[in-house]
Amino acid sequence: MDTLNLELRKTKEEIDRLVRNWRALLDVMPEMVVLIREDCIIEYMNPSAITVFGDLCRQDCRKNLCHADDRCKLCCPITLSASGKRKSGLEETRIGDVDVEYSFVPFQGYMGDRLVMMVMRDITERKLHEQELSSFHNNIEEILQQKISELKESEKTQQNLFREINVLKRKLQNKDQADEMIGTSRKMRELREMIDQVAGSDATILITGESGTGKELVANLIRKCSSRADKPFLKVNCNSINDNLLESDLFGYEKGAFTGAGGRKKGKFEIVDNGTIFLDEIGDISPKMQSSLLRVLQNGEVIRVGGNSPVHVDVRVIAATNVDLAKAVQDGVFRLDLYYRLNIINIMIPALRERKEDIVDLATFFVKRYREAFKKDIDFLPHSIISRLLMHDWPGNVRELENVIQRAVLMCKNSVITENELIFDTKAASSSTNDYLTQVCQQFGKKSLKDIITDFEREIIVNCLQKNEGNVQVAANELKVGKTGLYDKMKRFGLKTK
Repeated sequence: MDTLNLELRKTKEEIDRLVRNWRALLDVMPEMVVLIREDCIIEYMNPSAITVFGDLCRQDCRKNLCHADDRCKLCCPITLSASGKRKSGLEETRIGDVDVEYSFVPFQGYMGDRLVMMVMRDITERKLHEQELSSFHNNIEEILQQKISELKESEKTQQNLFREINVLKRKLQNKDQADEMIGTSRKMRELREMIDQVAGSDATILITGESGTGKELVANLIRKCSSRADKPFLKVNCNSINDNLLESDLFGYEKGAFTGAGGRKKGKFEIVDNGTIFLDEIGDISPKMQSSLLRVLQNGEVIRVGGNSPVHVDVRVIAATNVDLAKAVQDGVFRLDLYYRLNIINIMIPALRERKEDIVDLATFFVKRYREAFKKDIDFLPHSIISRLLMHDWPGNVRELENVIQRAVLMCKNSVITENELIFDTKAASSSTNDYLTQVCQQFGKKSLKDIITDFEREIIVNCLQKNEGNVQVAANELKVGKTGLYDKMKRFGLKTK
């Protein structure tokens, strides 16, 4: 009996020790521990739980700890957990002002009664952080949406700016190109005004003028001032290759169209789709090519060599020629309908002999260009050189003037160009003079020599007055006659000043 009592005492002491250790553990646990009976009465609360909720021992958890509702009558989580019908798992709820994460641990008490241990962790701060983070994310999302909207708006603004920049670029390019269109004469001012007026449209343009007047320069300037400035641009010299090659070059060809056509190839009209093509020497193309070109201008379509299906193209055509196309139409060598299609806008570039007042500016420009290219120290053109330049007839126009100045700068031994270094193409000048005299004779027909001289004198005076905008004094000085004498001739010819 004594032995049994001793064993019972030892067991009780061990149980007391374990209970003390268990309570000590519960006292220091940061988690909130609540022991609940099967009838929902709170049996125990550790200090962490009491600190948060107060001492609720011996009270109904449904009134103080949990918020009972109709669902509790059917599926009370505590009752189900105590009976083992509900699996334990982490859940979240709000008790009073405290957000908790909790779980139920069912177990059997010392006396065989069913108990549930509710272990809770205070997650109020975490919830607050989550709310702040969610709010932050929402704010970030709003900011991003706003920034995206601003970027879209900025993109529109940027596109508008790019358009404005492209316009400015075209204007700058226009200015750079216009700087090479040297001349302040009335004819050059009219030419610039004409270019400014027509460049913005998509109309076909025919540039006419003698060789060397700068037709390609004008074509480039028109394109750079147009809405197609940033689109493809190609130049084709219609007189540089034979008819068959020109057709395949412009319109392309299909595989097997001719010997060597190993595959399909696009022509230049397809390559410059949405852009501009410059057809130089258009007056020299054959009747067959005229027909094909007419189809492009009329319908915006090309048919490849060896093909049947038309290909739509959107190309602006700028053509140029030194041939009198109107006369070519009369002679039956150029199609009238093609002439009308090409001649929607005609830009006539004056010959250099018709604007001699621009010669000094042009010569000075070329001197500056080639003294830099040839590293020459040439400051100016002496009056003797200028006089010779003004006296020359310039059958090769600006191109000839450039060649003469280029040669003179290259051959110049000192800082001043001399007459020995100024070499003209006398054969070309003689040919030009003969051609001009032939034209004059054809113009005046079978008139007497006296009438021809009178008409010729009148034409010279009219041209001189027009060039100088009706200024009689300047015209008289240029013609080396007295002002009174010029007035007499004007009266005799029925000419009036402005």
